[in-house]
Amino acid sequence: MPLVAHSTLPTFAQLGEQGHDLLSKERAERQDIRELHIGLLNMMPDAALQATERQFIRLIGSSNRIAQFFVYPFSLPELNRSAATRDYIEQHYSRYTDLQEQGLDALIITGANVATPALDTEPFWDPLMDIVRWADKNVASILCSCLATHALLKFHHDIDRQPMPGKRWGVYSHQVHAADHPLVREVNTRFDAPHSRYNDISRTQLEAAGLRILAESTDGGVHMAVSPDQARVVYFQGHPEYDRNSLLKEYKREVRRFQSGELSAMPPFPENYFSPEALQLIDAAQLERNAFSDALEAALEQAVDNTWGDTAKAIVNNWLGLVYQLTNLDRKKQFMAGVNPEAPLDFLRQS
Repeated sequence: MPLVAHSTLPTFAQLGEQGHDLLSKERAERQDIRELHIGLLNMMPDAALQATERQFIRLIGSSNRIAQFFVYPFSLPELNRSAATRDYIEQHYSRYTDLQEQGLDALIITGANVATPALDTEPFWDPLMDIVRWADKNVASILCSCLATHALLKFHHDIDRQPMPGKRWGVYSHQVHAADHPLVREVNTRFDAPHSRYNDISRTQLEAAGLRILAESTDGGVHMAVSPDQARVVYFQGHPEYDRNSLLKEYKREVRRFQSGELSAMPPFPENYFSPEALQLIDAAQLERNAFSDALEAALEQAVDNTWGDTAKAIVNNWLGLVYQLTNLDRKKQFMAGVNPEAPLDFLRQS
């Protein structure tokens, strides 16, 4: 049973109710099984905070049972939060200073909402980069989603994201471009993944900085790349963690912004996401004049598909396997010291 319910975090109870295998902290302490400790820096806005937390923890819990996984969500006080969300974080999340002291094997960093085009002017930039500097020296690998990818590429390689004419929003087909890389082992050579962003970093920018492209979409752009050492940072521009209904909830929020007068026009549909049945339901609801009801949302949820979840699980499973290899004490020391930058690939090819 890989996932350890070691705190009062409600996600653990929810996953247990959904049938996921969990270990209590007490049972885990009695098991003679190796542990991996993973930080989850959750920077998502209030509306998506708990869903994102659940999505990433579920992905980790769905991996092969190579270890007992302890996951520690934490956040940044510089992010704009409601009082209720601050109370939730205070009650259920870890403190970064405590995680520094106890140590982590790996780190996941989520996306975030921003107010300015320049990421390095955001209030969270300096504290985020302090965490990244610490992680660069103390964890085996960092996995980034969406805006976190853009922030770390700016910090590590001075790559500036480029605004797109409109929002890239939907589910796109991707092709694997580095089938020999351990992170895409046993992954379909073509797979779907969701995207939701206004800015892009191109293949040209990434390759000029020495990064390796692992998966790319003709319409959606680069989805997955790795740092020049092949393992220390895994970059996703898309959202492998998304639930079946994540894009639906985003669409509902955008429609309600139109209905409240915040937007001047109805939002476009997420591309390649709504089925013909879903489009018929939306058309019949006449959302230009009528409210987006909870009943409509429930009906639409049954009319959309998750076509990316199995691939996301496979990639995260491969990433955890890489972390497992790198956190072997001798291998980690060798790799962290830069003795053998290709160490993770060598280790995983031999495993």
